[in-house]
Amino acid sequence: LRMGVLGTFDSLNPFIIKGVTPSGIREYVYESLMARSQDEPFTLYGLIAERIEVPDDRSWITFHLRPEARFSDGHPITPEDVLHSHQLLKEHGWPYHRSHYSKVARAEQIGPHSVRFTFKEGGDREIPLILGLMPILPKHYMRPERFQRTSLEPPIGSGPYVIERVDAGRSLVFRRNPDYWGKDLPINRGRYNFDEIRFDFYRDSASLFEAFKAGVIDVRPEDDPGRWAEGYSFQAVADGRVLKREFETRAPAGMSGLVFNTRRPVFADQRVRRALILMFDAEWINRSLFHGLYQRTTSYFDRSDLASTGHPASELELKMLAPYMDEVHPDVLAGRSRLPVGDGSGNNRAALREAYELLKAAGYELRGNRLVHAETGAPLTFEFLASSRNQERIMLSYANMLERLGITVNIRQVDSAQYWSRLKSFDFDMIQWTWGSSLSPGNEQINRWSSRAADTEGSLNYAGVKSPAADAMINALLTVHTYEELTAAARAFDRVLLSGDYVIPLFHIPKQWIAHWSHLQAPERTPLLGTSFDLWWQAGDKP
Repeated sequence: LRMGVLGTFDSLNPFIIKGVTPSGIREYVYESLMARSQDEPFTLYGLIAERIEVPDDRSWITFHLRPEARFSDGHPITPEDVLHSHQLLKEHGWPYHRSHYSKVARAEQIGPHSVRFTFKEGGDREIPLILGLMPILPKHYMRPERFQRTSLEPPIGSGPYVIERVDAGRSLVFRRNPDYWGKDLPINRGRYNFDEIRFDFYRDSASLFEAFKAGVIDVRPEDDPGRWAEGYSFQAVADGRVLKREFETRAPAGMSGLVFNTRRPVFADQRVRRALILMFDAEWINRSLFHGLYQRTTSYFDRSDLASTGHPASELELKMLAPYMDEVHPDVLAGRSRLPVGDGSGNNRAALREAYELLKAAGYELRGNRLVHAETGAPLTFEFLASSRNQERIMLSYANMLERLGITVNIRQVDSAQYWSRLKSFDFDMIQWTWGSSLSPGNEQINRWSSRAADTEGSLNYAGVKSPAADAMINALLTVHTYEELTAAARAFDRVLLSGDYVIPLFHIPKQWIAHWSHLQAPERTPLLGTSFDLWWQAGDKP
């Protein structure tokens, strides 16, 4: 299986903040004690662990390891490896690793194949599952000094693949391990069907697409509606050698948007952010750039029951939000979207007038054709940091809309390494970003939206959100006992984020769009969360 990736890489260590790591390493080389199911969002199955014990109060969890579990070099996986992995990630891993694993009060070996984690008092109910998904690293290989540095040396893991070849920044080849210890486990049946998986890296999306058309790339997930509508008219599609397919998915769409860095003075005032949201004519952009195939995203949990839009706050939500009503807009509380809806003409005068009134209230005025601060005379201008030409295309249209109010946007595209470096240190005014979502939101929200994460370099709190209400709703998500409580906490959290105007919501595609050469096949039945390439296989030679 040959896949194309936009960008580059300079490290094979996905567990530290330094370096840019390629796709596939965490998924194919490393394993956890437990594994997810694509059909069951609230269920984990034993992987390295064959048996798990946890009390009703979830104050501890014990993992009993499979004696047959092995790393790719033949070393057995032991409780020492599990404890070592926990310690390494807690002390030197990503900020979210440090946040999650610091909730453990005691980690200990309690038998030849058993490990127990006891949690601090007041911990959240999701943390036993978080420990179940912790990557397990070999103690004999991954010493602290090796763990803390970037490296292009193929690592040792216990997963179904090993890294066979590395061409720094250009390609990465995974080879299926014929001695993989877990190939006959029920959780792995029907998965990992390719002998070799190759990732080729491209600097721009146009060259990546041309590689797919030429047959250099076997499969292409598509996220560009314009290309999906008009770009697949080449001969291989016409004669059936390339297939265009749409896969159903009931996974939440997540939030893709233009992100305000509220750490920057230009976006510290919510009235300015709100005005810029009003000036974004989504209907015109969707029609003009994307053939109207996108759907506007109106919730951080869009396309799921966890979305608050369209649902007035329940009694349980109102109880959760009661101390923070000053942070929730009445329209959002009532389930109404606050996003402007235009006619697609690009001339929404009502939104323009409302935006200008907000900017005047924030201290700005028009002088000639420029919007400046009335007291300082400083123009309202900001930089958009782009990572691709597709992002530039949206921003160029949006910049033209903002020019009508005298606002100047400087669009700057940088290479992949510089882009990630600037994101990790929050060195930007505005970016385009997508936060994925699941049907069981929990601890990952700390790294995205908590006040603590706002001050932690390398976190995903790119907006710099520091909200007591958001912190409280995250805590509510972590302490729920029933699905009703989870739904209420997620919707309440959604209302807080929507009310804060931290993001200009963009769009999402209604299904998974995938084009592939016809020698590849996917299961007839698509999992709840959409198709996954580890379930695909090759049927015959490539045409």
